[in-house]
Amino acid sequence: MPEGPEIRRAADAIATVLEGRTIDTVQFGIANLQGYSNRFRGQKVIRIETRGKAILTHFDHGYSIYSHNQLYGVWRVIEGHRLPESRRSLRLLLQTEHHSAILYSASDISVWPTEVLPQHPFLTRIGPDIMDSSLRWRDVADRLRLPKFNNRSLAALYLDQAFLAGNGNYLRSEILHDARLYPRSRPSQLGRGELGRLARSTLAISRRSYETGGITLAPQLSRSLERQGYSRRRRRFYVFGRADNPCYTCATMIERSEVSSRRLYHCPRCQAIA
Repeated sequence: MPEGPEIRRAADAIATVLEGRTIDTVQFGIANLQGYSNRFRGQKVIRIETRGKAILTHFDHGYSIYSHNQLYGVWRVIEGHRLPESRRSLRLLLQTEHHSAILYSASDISVWPTEVLPQHPFLTRIGPDIMDSSLRWRDVADRLRLPKFNNRSLAALYLDQAFLAGNGNYLRSEILHDARLYPRSRPSQLGRGELGRLARSTLAISRRSYETGGITLAPQLSRSLERQGYSRRRRRFYVFGRADNPCYTCATMIERSEVSSRRLYHCPRCQAIA
């Protein structure tokens, strides 16, 4: 499933061709939404917003389209109106005079009056968007101290969308490694400095992934590995997907485990039990 950085990059691509432009063609690929097509045709897109892994498309007539990629959904933005060949099911098509934005495979799509969209069941239960540029490390640290979060393991907490929306499996492993914290530690067990380090890593790793298109390694290290002939896949992450490979920091073999039914990777030396 795409995580916050990937969703934000998709939203940026959509915004580039839709924001401030009138929609000439609207097509819903879900039967119970097809009657809404006329409501959006001829309307102008005023803003593309992300909330965690959801994309919100706001129109000037006071309605919005909510979409969540879920596991298999993917957006495509193309020039022109001739749609690419695809085996995927078209779920939403928005076309301006010159471009097409197409959502394939997702099924969690709905239409809402913009003013009541915050009442959407998903939006009411998620935390701050990890990709929100106004989110500061102190905000993350404050959330780590909240009673409903501070006694849970970091490995479980960093998949909980109520804690931070848009966080996900690869970000979890990479953030905890960057913060040098044992994944089963709890915020309540951490000192002030450790909480601050974790909060900073949370934003630094997620924003680096957004800026680089999915690479969490420090740029200097990534470039060095590239010069050595490493493929993008092998120079993308510090620990995620690298079980039985040496840690880039200390050369200890990366270990894989499962927490919350999702694979988790960590370095047993850099992230030793306190």
